[in-house]
Amino acid sequence: MKDLAPEELIRRARALRLLVLDVDGVLTDGRIVLGVEEELKAFHAQDGLGITLAREAGLAVGIITGRSSRCVARRAAELKVDHLVQGRPDKDAALSELLESLGLGDHQLAAMGDDWIDLPMLRRAALAACPADARPELAGHCHVMASARGGQGAVRDFVDLLLKARGQHKDLLERYLMGRGPAASAQGQ
Repeated sequence: MKDLAPEELIRRARALRLLVLDVDGVLTDGRIVLGVEEELKAFHAQDGLGITLAREAGLAVGIITGRSSRCVARRAAELKVDHLVQGRPDKDAALSELLESLGLGDHQLAAMGDDWIDLPMLRRAALAACPADARPELAGHCHVMASARGGQGAVRDFVDLLLKARGQHKDLLERYLMGRGPAASAQGQ
C-alpha cells in the first residue's frame, strides 16, 4: 500500500471530482455467468448505495470496463451513474478521454480496480483503491485496500472512507437518520 498521512488523505479527498470504478471484481465478485442469450452479474446493494452517496456528496461517478454488458448498462442507469464506458480494455485511453471531456486532471480522480487491466487507472488516481481480494500486485499501486471483497461491499468501503475524509459522512448519515435519503423508487441500492 502507498501510505498517506491523514492530512494528505483529507487534502486529496477534498480535491476529488470523479470516482471511476471497474465492474468485474469490483462491483461484482468477478464471476461472469454466461446464459444462452445474455450475461448475468450480481451486484451488492451496499455498493449501489455507496454510488448514490458519492453522487450526493458531489462526486461524478464513472464506470470503465473492458467488457460490454446489458446488465451493467441497466445497473448504471438505475444508479444514475454519470459516465459509462464499456468495451474498452485500454482503460488508460478511455480514462484520458473521459477526463479530457470533463476538463479534469488526475488530481481530481479516485479509482477502484482489482486486476492488472486496472493498473493504468490506479496509477493515475489521486486516491486509488482495490477490494480485499484484488490481485496482490495491485497493493503497491493503491492507497486503500477495502476490507470487503469485490462485489461484497468494497465500493461502499471506499466511498465511506472518501466521505469521512471529505467531512461529509456525518451530514449524509444524519439525512438518512432523518428519513431524507434517496426515494425508494430511485433504486439507490
